[in-house]
Amino acid sequence: MAAANPVWRRDLAITLICLFLLTLWEFSGLDLPLVRQFGTAEGFPWREAWLTSSLAHEGGRALGWAVLIWQLSDALWVKPKSMTPSKRERLFWLGVAVANIVFVPALKRVNLTSCPWELSEFGGAAHYVPHWLMGVYDGGPGHCFPSGHAIAAFGFFGLYFLWRPYRPTLARVILGLVLAFGAAFGLAQMARGAHYLSHTLWTGFICWTLCVLADLYARR
Repeated sequence: MAAANPVWRRDLAITLICLFLLTLWEFSGLDLPLVRQFGTAEGFPWREAWLTSSLAHEGGRALGWAVLIWQLSDALWVKPKSMTPSKRERLFWLGVAVANIVFVPALKRVNLTSCPWELSEFGGAAHYVPHWLMGVYDGGPGHCFPSGHAIAAFGFFGLYFLWRPYRPTLARVILGLVLAFGAAFGLAQMARGAHYLSHTLWTGFICWTLCVLADLYARR
């Protein structure tokens, strides 16, 4: 366990830095001004565009399911080689991915925040209420925070932790891909008016934090 302490301290430091930066973004109040760059009084022109709707949204969802199915088959049927994660480790991190995929939508179900495209200034009926004002209705359908679509990428942070002890370079490549796809999905959803930037950032932070805690549990 002593050898794991420096890794855990680094993971904790990264988590706290991300939380600090996310808090700064929340206090900046830039969520709405940023999404206004994509919307008009008639709505969001990118809402049904092929690039954002078909490719990034529908394609991203399909990609997420494909990765989950691959991770399932890898955990159940691939015989581990030497210096690679064991079947037990693969099954454990598959469970963490499923936990991410379940937990974030569960949070959405109890949150009252509506999506940007529901705001009156973009042709909807809701008025803007920050998502951290719990219990305050905005006049819209709600259930938009945090971003469910972003878990198609961020839900798989666990693959980084799975491979980090065995193949650090591969693990870093996986981490880079998860962050890149998560950012792309978040940008597409913001352009469509489906989410604010903070919605995507919080999804990434939640998934990362759950993985850090899972990694600590696994090491112990």
